[in-house]
Amino acid sequence: MKILLALIKKEIKQILRDPSSIIIAFVLPFISIMIYMYGINLDSVKVTMGIKNDDPNPEVATLVKSFGHSKYVNSIYFDNIKDIETAVIRSKIKGAVIIPNDFSTKLARGQNADLLIITDGSEVNTANYVQSYAMSIANSWLTTSKYAGSVKRPIINAEVRTWYNPDLNSHYFILPGSIAITMTLIGILLTSLVVAREWERGTMEAMLSTSVKAIHIVLGKYIPYFILGMLSLIFNIFLCVVIFQIPFRGSYVILFIVSALFLFTCLGIGLNISSLLKNQFLASMVAMSVGFMPALMLSGLMFPINSMPVFFQYLTRILPPRYYVSFVESEFMAGGVNSIRLENGIYLTLLGLLFFAAVYKNTSLRLEKSASGRLKKEAAERRVSD
Repeated sequence: MKILLALIKKEIKQILRDPSSIIIAFVLPFISIMIYMYGINLDSVKVTMGIKNDDPNPEVATLVKSFGHSKYVNSIYFDNIKDIETAVIRSKIKGAVIIPNDFSTKLARGQNADLLIITDGSEVNTANYVQSYAMSIANSWLTTSKYAGSVKRPIINAEVRTWYNPDLNSHYFILPGSIAITMTLIGILLTSLVVAREWERGTMEAMLSTSVKAIHIVLGKYIPYFILGMLSLIFNIFLCVVIFQIPFRGSYVILFIVSALFLFTCLGIGLNISSLLKNQFLASMVAMSVGFMPALMLSGLMFPINSMPVFFQYLTRILPPRYYVSFVESEFMAGGVNSIRLENGIYLTLLGLLFFAAVYKNTSLRLEKSASGRLKKEAAERRVSD
């Protein structure tokens, strides 16, 4: 126990003396959350749309005005199709609506009246916005126009109720999910450097010459960075709940328990990288590739897992961020679902224990290898002296 406490004390002193650890644990999450809060927005956006009206009917002119009154559309009026084509090519507008000259005539007869909606397919999401906005504005206008009685109405009217996030604010799930991204980086990036740093500075050989055991080295690396990671988690939750007013409906106790399991798993991944590579630069590059990219792309935060190819759906099953993103978003938005808590907690526990065992095995093997090499070197020196 004295050896373990001494190693923990040594590691804590190194953390306090090394500003990069503090930057990774607190400055990096702050910058990341600021980017996710103000730089990423999946909500509906205002688009610039061109309008060309070929129907002289005064009633149709009110439809043109409806586009100008929408808070989601910035409308620009055009007289010919060539100007619209030029504006789309130059990205001055993201789409256009062309009203044909027989539009009102067909409506008066109770026939289907066509609108030509042009979208810029180079930006798929914006093109979908243009299409949905144009159809929504046209349908709303039709229900209040004089043609409403001549158009067949649908038999079924749908009333939409959005649970958990009634305002459809994308930040309500982006920011809690971003905690998984930042915790992945902290857990993997911090610990991916510690063992490699010991080998580069030569302090690992000094420790191997003492009576320290593999379990002492492993726990001596786990515990200090686990404490630092949990402090960073508290900082992240403070930013989300207090500063940015993200609703939290779950249990803080369960949140910290499952977060501790997730951090325990990430620390194991980072220590495995550090133990195997023994080079800080290479370890940091691998940590970024293994930690950041899969956590962002394959965790379900940005892209639904069900829409991925089957191979990547199975690949996500071995990625810890997949389980933590599912848990933390449920905890923030739905108030916590016991089945989600239990399932994700079990998976993270198993993955954490697996990586811990791998770290212990790698550390134990390297201890034996180093001790064997030291003995051979001492024997060779004795032969030379003899």
